[in-house]
Amino acid sequence: MAFENQYVQQRIEKAEALRALGIDPYANHSERNTTIDKFHNVNSDLFQKEEKRDEHRHYTVAGRIKLYRLMGKASFVKIEDESGMLQIYVARDNLPENFYNDVFKKLIEVGDIIEVSGYPFITQHGELSLHADKLTLLTKAISPLPEKFHGIQDKEMRYRQRYLDLIMNSEVRKTFHIRSKVISLTRRFFEDKGFLEVETPMMHPIAGGANAKPFVTHHNALGIDRYLRIAPELYLKRLIVGGFEAVFEINRNFRNEGMDATHNPEFTSIEFYWAFKTYKDLISITKEYFEYLFDHLDLPKRLPYGELEVDFDQFSEIELVKSLSVIGGVPEEIVNDKDSILAFLKSKNLEANAAMNLGQLQGELFDEFVEAKLINPTFITHYPVEISPLARRNDERPELTDRFELFIAGREIANAFSELNDPVDQLGRFEGQMAAKDSGDDEAHEMDEDFVTALSYGMAPTAGQGIGIDRLVMMLTNQHSIRDVLLFPAMKPIHNNQTNNGEEE
Repeated sequence: MAFENQYVQQRIEKAEALRALGIDPYANHSERNTTIDKFHNVNSDLFQKEEKRDEHRHYTVAGRIKLYRLMGKASFVKIEDESGMLQIYVARDNLPENFYNDVFKKLIEVGDIIEVSGYPFITQHGELSLHADKLTLLTKAISPLPEKFHGIQDKEMRYRQRYLDLIMNSEVRKTFHIRSKVISLTRRFFEDKGFLEVETPMMHPIAGGANAKPFVTHHNALGIDRYLRIAPELYLKRLIVGGFEAVFEINRNFRNEGMDATHNPEFTSIEFYWAFKTYKDLISITKEYFEYLFDHLDLPKRLPYGELEVDFDQFSEIELVKSLSVIGGVPEEIVNDKDSILAFLKSKNLEANAAMNLGQLQGELFDEFVEAKLINPTFITHYPVEISPLARRNDERPELTDRFELFIAGREIANAFSELNDPVDQLGRFEGQMAAKDSGDDEAHEMDEDFVTALSYGMAPTAGQGIGIDRLVMMLTNQHSIRDVLLFPAMKPIHNNQTNNGEEE
């Protein structure tokens, strides 16, 4: 990092001037005894008192200077900590001799982190403030903050320099507070339901658990390749085979695919598996889960999402093939015939691979004509077996599976099914996936012989589900890019030979 910028140089010189006065510009101690939001809450009673101050109350707060209004013998600054903003009244005569003129006015500025002690009072403009009797510099910022107080508008800068985004935009911090709370509540919900939290490998010998292209790394000591996990599914189901009856894992998955508004190479999900249950039980627990989230996040059940409004009291359920005509407007007479679907897609100027089977083509129809129309929470059930290699066949209609995906505001949020526990059927489906891979499908499942072996010892009837935490937080916070709910999203290198914090596309 270079410090050639003239404004940075000026701030470095001020840091040296502070040192010359015996003031450490990077203190190692703070006496803060309250946060700004607690200061506001405790002293709100002053608004009702005749005397709009209380010199007997004494507090020490700390925060970053966000606004600096210098006057003659007294000035106002506004400081911000994680919890909020507070105005500070700084008077020359209340501070040590010469401190106001020689230090505060000359060497302290916007961006610096200070600690202030004093008493609360209400200004003539009706703002609860702190009357300072002591001011200490904790950290000198040598890079100036952006000029616009309301935040950074350049999204590229916001993502690459998230720390600056968080400094300038309190709403961004609020989004990530909600994200953290969603993860915490998710963990608590499943623990209260009797699920055991577990950890499974992040590096797999076989890329499996979902249809996706993996990241490949190399283990030097063993001399073999490993794959960053696409999904934890096959390991979690091994635990069900081993005798655990309800397990979950909240962690990262990695997929070597393109990036867009809903896809990042690494993302967070919860996957959970529940023995002696079916996909219908998962529909019920998913509704309970959302009810729990809304109860504890203090959010209304009707939430805006861009120009849409999502009503989380209106869950619905429909089979995939039925949704093609009922929701998508595809002629009912063609949805079960491969050639008719190909002709229909062609008539709509949509390309389709003639090598696709019926189930895959039905999936194409769903993606094109149904998905974007699913605004309120909708369970799409009974996926074709051809696009559900790990799901259990439906007992009455074996060409379909006992599977659902949950869609909200036109986006997939969860995937779930009654698990396939027939080892012979599973082996056959893996073989079908290997044939697809040999035909050029680089996202098809690899053969996992050990998983088939595990199933051969017997896995109880089980249902499993994955919920995308990132997309869920997007819905709850009205964010339309996954980058806005990831603290450090993947980014292209700034230059050909340079990356930003190791971030690459």
